[in-house]
Amino acid sequence: MNGWKIKGAMEKQSGKKPSAMKNFLNHARMYIFRGLLAIIPILLCVFALQLLYVLIDKRVMGFLSQFVEVRQIPGLGLLLVLVSLYLIGLIVSNILGRQLLHFFERITERIPFIKTIYGVGKQLSHGLSIADGEKQAFKKAILIKLENTGLLVPAFVTGSIVHSETKEEYLFVLTPTAPNPASGIIFVVKASQAIDPGWSIEDCLKAIVSVGIISPKDLKFQPFLKNGIK
Repeated sequence: MNGWKIKGAMEKQSGKKPSAMKNFLNHARMYIFRGLLAIIPILLCVFALQLLYVLIDKRVMGFLSQFVEVRQIPGLGLLLVLVSLYLIGLIVSNILGRQLLHFFERITERIPFIKTIYGVGKQLSHGLSIADGEKQAFKKAILIKLENTGLLVPAFVTGSIVHSETKEEYLFVLTPTAPNPASGIIFVVKASQAIDPGWSIEDCLKAIVSVGIISPKDLKFQPFLKNGIK
């Protein structure tokens, strides 16, 4: 009888050990994964800073050292680039600067190869203008209701037009592809098909770039206001 008790106790103890080991492995795996998720943004920032330092800072300082003796201070080249971009932005923002820019564009249009390259660069800069608060390419984030399916597709309003006869408002919308919102398909839809979810453009962009992992906090079903886009 005592032998059966000892055997049962041994089986019970041996059953606890794998369970405790399994719990420990699950615990360790969970926190290792959380640590990995926490360090990924930090590593990306470090990599980006190192890339900026190698591609911009060192090259700018190397270029300047050919003409003047410059003390090698980490980050000075990048700072000079930012100051230069700021000054260029001030220049092209006034009337004289815009006239000089248009004059340069007219020159590039007469050179076949340069015309193509400049056109591609201009389209790229126009696409990046969505980050400019004063010149925003996307007017509003909306959801397009697909008839007979019940599906809602996120889209950005880029413009609007009114039908000359029915006076009904139509929207030019970009339905972006994930995870690159700069590409997509342009549709012309009725304003009545558009739903205002109450999202900002930034919230919608985050959801598209993260393929839905980073989603807006709330969802509303508000009708799109007529003539809401100027």
